[in-house]
Amino acid sequence: MPFTTRDGVRLYWKVEGAANRPPLVLLNSIGTDMGMWDRALPYLLPAFRLLRMDTRGSGASDAPSGDYCLAMLAADVAAIMDDAGIDRAAIAGVSLGGIVAMQLALDHESRVSALGLICTSAAMDKAAWAARIETVRKVGTAAIAEVAIGRFLSAPFVSRHPEIVDAMKDAIIAQADAGYAGAGAAIRDMALSDRLAFINVPTLVLTGAVDISTPYTGHGDRLVSAIPGAVHVEVAGAHLPPIEEPAAVAGVLRSFLLGAPKISDAADTLFEAGLINRRRVLGDAWVAKSLANRTSFNADFQAMITRIAWHEIWGRPGLDDRTRRLLVLAITASLGRWEEFALHVRAGLSHGGFSRDDLKEVLMQTAVYAGVPAANTGFAEAQRIISDLEVEA
Repeated sequence: MPFTTRDGVRLYWKVEGAANRPPLVLLNSIGTDMGMWDRALPYLLPAFRLLRMDTRGSGASDAPSGDYCLAMLAADVAAIMDDAGIDRAAIAGVSLGGIVAMQLALDHESRVSALGLICTSAAMDKAAWAARIETVRKVGTAAIAEVAIGRFLSAPFVSRHPEIVDAMKDAIIAQADAGYAGAGAAIRDMALSDRLAFINVPTLVLTGAVDISTPYTGHGDRLVSAIPGAVHVEVAGAHLPPIEEPAAVAGVLRSFLLGAPKISDAADTLFEAGLINRRRVLGDAWVAKSLANRTSFNADFQAMITRIAWHEIWGRPGLDDRTRRLLVLAITASLGRWEEFALHVRAGLSHGGFSRDDLKEVLMQTAVYAGVPAANTGFAEAQRIISDLEVEA
């Protein structure tokens, strides 16, 4: 495991990606570690050599007691870049990571080629942060974990991804109290507002549409107006879009840092994003089989439905997976699309997407609104699959 030691503090970092690609440093928010970027890696690695690190106080890095400051955290990044053999790089940071990125651009200008400032700010409520720091130092990070998750992620995402939510909550509770409080002090004491005009690199300000911690109004808009030439892009989600909207964040970063992507590159990004949803809903085995059966005749069609149906529709935040599954069952039964109906019945029952009672109620509703014959065939098809699953079990 690569560590950099600075002022007696060990800092954990990792480099991934081809050596001949442009370097991009990814910085995490308070309450997370470098794993915050995991869901975005498949979309970034084809374009960049990535350097990730656990900010002082988080993850595998040491968590010394006392207050941290932004100059300290920026110097940590510069020291890690030295050890990683990276002279100059684009820096993308979320929340605290974005704050550190701005400090780095001011204190170590020659090391920064561009900035991606994601859901961040140059000024936060000092009193609120002082209270949070005091709470953590008195009773620990468990006291703020629930509130932090509520600010980190949007409600629809939380309802769809309990496995991610639980893991993040556990990670916040497991973080050293001294590390969280020390990093919180750096946020509390930041003094960036009057220096933003001196940032002299291309700067992207990316905000989350439902971010309540650092919304565009009052935070992002001030960065855009104060940093010369800064541009703004909004994506869906709350305070941690690399987790909620990894493909969108990666696409924006690639476009901003590398110029307008080729049509083929953009299509590949959307295809990979669609595959994630497709595997989640239908299972890895079925998707692998479907991809293996592609031919030159149907490959374009497969790519199109993966980009549009599975990324654009199944990736929308308005409905959870269970609701979308049940809608597909009702529609396919009503239209007599029994092959597709069977596919989603098997996938839903196999992967816990809905219960047998849910399936029964969909078919009862279908009988009234689409006709008894459609529901009759639906019950027969569903019973066949249920029987097969019982035999397999």
